Amino acid sequence: MKVIVTGSLGNIGKPLAKELVEKGHTVTVISSKPEKQKDIEALGATAAIGSLSDVDFLVSTFTGADAVFAMVPPNFTVPDHREYYRRIGSNYAQAIQQSGVKRVVHLSSWGAHLDKGTGFIVGSHDVEGILNELRDVAITHLRAGYIYYNLYNYVDMIKGLGFIGANYGGDGKIAMVAPIDIAAVATEELATPATGKQVRYVASDEHTANETAHILGTAIGKPDLKWVIFTDEQMQDGMENKGVSAHIVANFVELGASIHSGALRQDYDLHKPIAMGKVKLEDFASEFAAAFKKG
Repeated sequence: MKVIVTGSLGNIGKPLAKELVEKGHTVTVISSKPEKQKDIEALGATAAIGSLSDVDFLVSTFTGADAVFAMVPPNFTVPDHREYYRRIGSNYAQAIQQSGVKRVVHLSSWGAHLDKGTGFIVGSHDVEGILNELRDVAITHLRAGYIYYNLYNYVDMIKGLGFIGANYGGDGKIAMVAPIDIAAVATEELATPATGKQVRYVASDEHTANETAHILGTAIGKPDLKWVIFTDEQMQDGMENKGVSAHIVANFVELGASIHSGALRQDYDLHKPIAMGKVKLEDFASEFAAAFKKG
């Protein structure tokens, strides 16, 4: 099977491309960086160097493919995050339609069932809607949980303040996921014949913020590490004082508030994965500890 992988060799694209190649598929990886070509080819895949903003490039790359893994790479430099997601989503839709691809697996996010109030994630909601307009294309939206590597953002806070703090926390459970587990589910879906449009949640583990702090703290030799809940105003002030752009702050605060209220996980709770991924928080904690000591 010929598969196109977007997302270059990022946290998800690399393990996905590797697994697809190992399973005997012909894989093309799209990257905007020419210097990635050697690394892509080293995996046994073909590199397609170009921009996701170039619809003609996408059409040419998608043509002849049996399936496409479509994700919108994070971009915190754009002033309007939602517009960015819509633009890339529309480009994917045009390329899929014009190239004749019939199977698409789209990396979405938990919380994408909501059309507002989720910060950055509302972009995934929009892309789902755009792709769902395609006719005669089987699409699976993989709604991934909170990706473990986001926890690295708290390394400096732990070192400087001695705790983890955000405008969410407490005993509300957070669905977490490892990139390698996302790649495993994506590989399975890409090789599975399907019809229509469907949603599949992807998670590796579930823990409350308090449990997460204890597990990470134990791994770094601070078993009493606490997770402190900030107000939205405290979260905003803290980020602004660090010089973070206002639109980025607004999205982070809104996202955190939706986690804290439980709104983000409402649909997830109704459609939990039948099987969780292999990488548990305790497994990730050892990687976190190594990064903590190194940093």
